[in-house]
Amino acid sequence: MFDLTELERAHAIVGQAVPATAARGWPLLAERLGTQVIVKHENHTPIGAFKVRGGLVYLERLKRERPNTPGIISATRGNHGQSLAFAASRHGVPAVIYVPRGNSVEKNRAMKAFGAELVEHGEDFQAAAEEAQRRAQFTGLHMVPSFHPDLVLGVATYALELFRTAPDLDVLYVPIGQGSGISGCIMARDLLGLKTEIVGVQSTEAPSYALSFAAGKVVTTKTSNTLADGMATRIPDADAFALIRKGAARIVQVSDDEVADAIRAYWTDTHNLAEGAGAAALAAALQEKAKLSGKRVGLVLSGGNIDFDLFRSWVGAEAPAMA
Repeated sequence: MFDLTELERAHAIVGQAVPATAARGWPLLAERLGTQVIVKHENHTPIGAFKVRGGLVYLERLKRERPNTPGIISATRGNHGQSLAFAASRHGVPAVIYVPRGNSVEKNRAMKAFGAELVEHGEDFQAAAEEAQRRAQFTGLHMVPSFHPDLVLGVATYALELFRTAPDLDVLYVPIGQGSGISGCIMARDLLGLKTEIVGVQSTEAPSYALSFAAGKVVTTKTSNTLADGMATRIPDADAFALIRKGAARIVQVSDDEVADAIRAYWTDTHNLAEGAGAAALAAALQEKAKLSGKRVGLVLSGGNIDFDLFRSWVGAEAPAMA
């Protein structure tokens, strides 16, 4: 998909807008997991999520190779759309973003604040994506997919930062939505010649990649009703699945309750806010705690964009206290 030289160049492109994010150990999280742990803080980017890196690299190439592009269009549950809106505004390119009805209020507001035209359509991501593709066909707007080599190249820059900071990680837990994040981690690990075991994480309510991994072929689901909207995927991308199948050790499924526990743990142990997908890696590590003794563990905190009402109702004061 790309080589180390291309990854280094992409890191320079991203670095013009996004300083390297922290990869930090937290003593209370280490106590909770019973082992060494490093958190990659992608919740600290300008959009509060790792996706910004992919948008910046994608728009840089698009603007360079197709300077007269009239605008871009895509679909999202939030962070992909914020990434494209942020990058498009830096390049002076109009952006139209489709979201399903009932999408995150705060993510919708952020996309509009970054300059995107926001359109609500359908009951889930897949319906919004199909409508965005239809509109692209008759408007001439450039359709940006949810998974593309340039998006993977961009988000792989966070893995490059992490692995150069902590090349001795035994295992790295990564949430899976459409697959760009874990694909970037696999690519960066392999290009650097490291042996880190990479474990994907999905919701029990949206397990399409986990089911595909187990079956050895693409498996779709009829619903994706998880509160962790960044993992709400029904139809895996075939290219992403091929890379994940080859490069990941396994995929762990976590429940919404486990994700809520992990969000509370991040808040109490590190004072960091995590959205559902952002906390999924920690939820999986807690589920596999017995396997991790003596290992050096990496966790991708992929984003912190959780709606306040969801945070309050899901993991607020009325929730049971953590042990």
